[in-house]
Amino acid sequence: MSDHGEAAACVGGEERKAELAEALAAVEARIERACAAAGRRRDEVRLLAVTKTFPASDVALLTDLGLTDFAENRDQEAGPKAEEVAKLRPEARVRWHMVGRLQRNKARSVVRWAHEVQSVDSIRLADALAKAVRAQGRPPLAVLIQASLDADPARGGCPLSELDALAGYIAGAGGLDLRGVMAVAPLGADPAEAFARLAEVAGRLRRDHPGASEVSAGMSGDLEQAIARGATCVRVGTALLGGRGLASP
Repeated sequence: MSDHGEAAACVGGEERKAELAEALAAVEARIERACAAAGRRRDEVRLLAVTKTFPASDVALLTDLGLTDFAENRDQEAGPKAEEVAKLRPEARVRWHMVGRLQRNKARSVVRWAHEVQSVDSIRLADALAKAVRAQGRPPLAVLIQASLDADPARGGCPLSELDALAGYIAGAGGLDLRGVMAVAPLGADPAEAFARLAEVAGRLRRDHPGASEVSAGMSGDLEQAIARGATCVRVGTALLGGRGLASP
């Protein structure tokens, strides 16, 4: 790259970093207000940046701004991106989370880069992940059960009637660490009602599995309602990174 090209790239990077810093400040302010309104501490809610379709350079800039947790929904995109971020910011302690629907045949690949899988919705998938962890000699993989709040199989998630059985299986499977539940508010539904229902599910899960305390709920459009009803992790993409994602590889 020529000196002119390097300078242009640097300027572009600084402009993007400024955009991300402004967006991050706005998201942080929303989380702060929501926590205050719910009588909760800010440190009770983790911000998970959803970087799907955005380049590794954006993740690197967000680490410069202090973020450490990033989410992807496609293994094909996430694996190479995680490797690139490690090269761009070798000193950064990045944690990657899988939040998209996951096929069992991708388990071995996902286990290589993901620190947490939030979209476990069946015993068969849990079994595939556990086997992959053991085969690769990795430490236990943190997992969340994705709860289906609308019973729509097309959107993924474990039916609520099957959640207890899945939790019991994960708890007994070597290689997995049950951390809690995740859900997406049903389309067209009142998110406040959906997250209230999730809070009941999460409470029931904690009674049987005290270590499963994480509740991943709320995105760019409804994070306030989720925090009001006990979310410990909000997954924010558009409000943080904008709508200019690159085409997925």
